[in-house]
Amino acid sequence: MNLNHKILTTAHIIISTIMINAQSSTAKLPGDPTLVSSKATLEKLISYDKGNFKYKVEDYFARPKASQFKISPDGQYLSYKEKDKDMKNHVYVKDLKTGKITKALVEKEDLIRSYGWLNKSRLFYTQDKGGNENIHLYAADIDGKNLKDLTPFEGITLGTVRLIKDTDFVVVTMNKNNKQIFEPYKINFKTGEITQLYENKDTKSPIDDYLFDKDGNLRGYTVLENGLTTKTYYKDLQTEKFNLLKSTDWKDTFSVISFNYNSKNKDEAYVVTNLDSDKARIVLYDLKKNVIIKEVYSNPTFDVSSISTAEKNRNYELDYISYNGIKDEVIPVSAFYKEVYAKLKSEFGDKQYYVVSSDDNENKLLVVVSSDKLYGKYYEYDTKSKSLKLLFDLMPQLKEEDMAEMRPIEFKSRDGLTIHGYITLPKAALQGQKVPLIVNPHGGPQGIRDSWGFNPETQLFASRGYATLQVNFRISGGYGKEFQTSGYKQIGRKAMDDVEDGVKYVIQQGWADKDKVAIYGGSHGGYATLMGLIKTPDLYSCGVDYVGVSNIFTFFDSFPEYWKPYKEMVKQIWYDLDNPEEAKIAKEVSPVFQIDKIKKPLFVVQGANDPRVNINESDQIVKALRNKGFEVPYMVKYDEGHGFGKEPNRLELYKSMLGFFAENFNK
Repeated sequence: MNLNHKILTTAHIIISTIMINAQSSTAKLPGDPTLVSSKATLEKLISYDKGNFKYKVEDYFARPKASQFKISPDGQYLSYKEKDKDMKNHVYVKDLKTGKITKALVEKEDLIRSYGWLNKSRLFYTQDKGGNENIHLYAADIDGKNLKDLTPFEGITLGTVRLIKDTDFVVVTMNKNNKQIFEPYKINFKTGEITQLYENKDTKSPIDDYLFDKDGNLRGYTVLENGLTTKTYYKDLQTEKFNLLKSTDWKDTFSVISFNYNSKNKDEAYVVTNLDSDKARIVLYDLKKNVIIKEVYSNPTFDVSSISTAEKNRNYELDYISYNGIKDEVIPVSAFYKEVYAKLKSEFGDKQYYVVSSDDNENKLLVVVSSDKLYGKYYEYDTKSKSLKLLFDLMPQLKEEDMAEMRPIEFKSRDGLTIHGYITLPKAALQGQKVPLIVNPHGGPQGIRDSWGFNPETQLFASRGYATLQVNFRISGGYGKEFQTSGYKQIGRKAMDDVEDGVKYVIQQGWADKDKVAIYGGSHGGYATLMGLIKTPDLYSCGVDYVGVSNIFTFFDSFPEYWKPYKEMVKQIWYDLDNPEEAKIAKEVSPVFQIDKIKKPLFVVQGANDPRVNINESDQIVKALRNKGFEVPYMVKYDEGHGFGKEPNRLELYKSMLGFFAENFNK
C-alpha cells in the first residue's frame, strides 16, 4: 500500500525568512542576548501555576517512550524511536524472527527529524543544526554502519526526496548551484554518488517543481514565470520534448499527484485541480491530450487533494481518497482497503485510524488510532488472519475519560462569511460554568488550517480549566479558493475580525468568561497575538507571542535567496510594500509601530536559529515595549528554530506559559 509517494518533503513556505546558521559555543549569539529574561524571572512565572492538578506538563509534552513504528519492506524488521534517560530519541530495529534489537541511528546534539526505510537493509534520516532547517539527508545500514551524508553541502536547502522503488537511488531537489533555485539530483544511497538530472537556470522564471515517475524519469515540471504565473510542461514520450500543458494564475491549482500506473495509458495521471471549480477536486487526466478523463472525487464544502495507491503487488490500484473536513475523512475505493476499513470501523467506531506502514506484500499493516481524547495507539493488523493486536500506547498516562471534548463550531463573520473552527471544552464548561478562554490563531496564515484531533496544547489548557478556541479565519486553507483568497491583503485586518467574531460567538454560547480571555499563537499566530492586543485591547487579558512577526518591513527584508522568486506572490498575500497605499496599511498592521496600544501583559518566546521568523522580530517588540517601561518576560532558546523541538525546552515553555496565564487570569 503506497501511502505517500514522497518519503520526505520540506514544504515551500512562502513567508519563510532568512536562514541563520546554528551557533557554536564560541560564536556570537543571534539577536540581543541582553534582552532575554533571567532564569529567576521565568522560574517565578512558572510558580504561578498552582493547584491540585491530576496531570503535569510532562504528561502532555514529554515525548513517548517509543514512537514512529515502521515495518521493513520485507516484513522481517520493526523499527521505532525509543527515548533514553537523556531524552534523546534513537532509532532501533527489532528482528521479528529472533527478537534481537539493534540501535541503528543515534540521536546526538541535533534532533532526528524524520526517518524511514530505503530498502530491507538500509534506513534514511533527516537532520538540521539547532533548528535552522538546513536539512541534510543521511543513510545508514540497520546496524548503524555505512553511515553517509547524502547531501554533504554547506548552506544548501533540501527540497523534496523521492525513493525510486527496487533500486539503490533517491531523487532529491536542492539549491546547490544557485541559492535561489532548486535542481534535481539522483543519489545512490549506498555509495553516495550524485548525478544532476536537470538544470534550472532562469532565476526570473525558475522551475519550482519537478514531476518524476516511479522509475525516476523526469516527466514534467512547473515554471513560476515572473513570480505570478505557473506554467506546467509535460514531456511527450514519443518526441521527448517538453510541451506547455497549462498556464495558470499562481492562486489556481493544477497539480499532478501521481501517474495512474494501473492504466495502460502512460499519460494518465491523478490531478488535483480547482481551475473549473472553487473547491479543489481530484480528476483523472490525460496529460498528452490535455483533457479530463473523469472526475474521481469532489466535495461541496472542502478541498480534496489526497489519494493513496497500491504498489505493484496490486497493480497500483487506487486504494482510497482522503480529505480534511470537519474531521479527517477517508473514502475507501479498492476491495482490499474497503475490507481493511470495515474491520477498523467495527473495532474503533468514530475514532480516526490510519494505516501508516506495511511490508511490500501487505501481510502486516501498522495502524494508528486516535481521537480528540486519545493521543494515539499503534495496532498491528494481520491481513491474513484479519486480527488486530495492540502494539504500543503512545501516552498511556492520559486517560480518555479525563480528556476534554474538541467540538467543531461554525459561525457567521460580521460581513457574512461562514467561518469554521473548534472549541476544546473542559468539563466545567460542559457543566454550565463560564471558564477562562485561550484563543489560539494558527500559523501560516495562508493555506493552513486547524483540524479535529488530539491536541496536547488544548488538552493541557483544559487540565487547568481553560477552554481553547481555534478559528479557521479567512485565508485558511481547505475551504476553497474563494475563502482563502478573501483573506489576501487582510492579514492583521479582516482575518483578525474573524478571530474576534469567534471569541464573541463562544462568549454568547455561555462557555467563556468574557473577563478572562487570553490570546496565544505561534508564527502568524504570534503576530495575531500582538495584533489582538493592539486591535482589541479590551478583549484580552494577556497574550503569548511564540516566534511571531512584529514588523512586516523587516520580516520581508529578511527573505532568503531561495524565496526571491516568490516575492511577487508574497506581495499579493500580505502587502505590496512598493505601493505607498499598501505600505501605509502594512505599517498600521505592524505591531512594532503600534506599541502604545498594548496595555495587557505579554510573554514573548523565540528560537534563536529560526529560519522563518528571524529573532530580530521578537527582539524588536521586546525592546520597544521595555523602552516605554512595559515589562515583558522573554524566553529564547539558542538551540531551537521555528518552534521548540527538544523536550526540555518544550517542557519549560509550557510550564512558563501556564504560569503566565494563571498569573493574569487570577488578577
